[in-house]
Amino acid sequence: MPHTLHKAERLCRKKLIGEMFSGKARSFTCFPLRVVYLPVAEQPCSATILVSVSKRRFKRAVKRNRIKRQVREAYRLNKQLLLQPLDREKKQVAIAFIYLSDKQVPTSHINDQMKRILQRLAESLQTNPSDNHPTEVQIEP
Repeated sequence: MPHTLHKAERLCRKKLIGEMFSGKARSFTCFPLRVVYLPVAEQPCSATILVSVSKRRFKRAVKRNRIKRQVREAYRLNKQLLLQPLDREKKQVAIAFIYLSDKQVPTSHINDQMKRILQRLAESLQTNPSDNHPTEVQIEP
């Protein structure tokens, strides 16, 4: 599986983002990242992602962009941990990564945390969705 991050894997549909942050999605924290995820139906990829870094915590765009690049790179290198279980079960998910720390952390730390996050996501999405997850949301384009 090639380590690429295509445009179709980016979450940019406002309606879906609104659904995620309206309280219907599940979330957990693996410092320095908070993960918000929502099982969805009919999207082009098994997993679409959004990366957010607060302007309140990092005033300079250069620092915000660097952190976003670090998070996207960590996801790109480790996404097979999530995509293989999703493809097996024919599920799709929208994921938002929100950076929580006030300080920049090394890329190796973000990479380690991303591995933990993706494994935890894969495990939680393999369980029965009626147990602890909302039903899949179908968002029209």
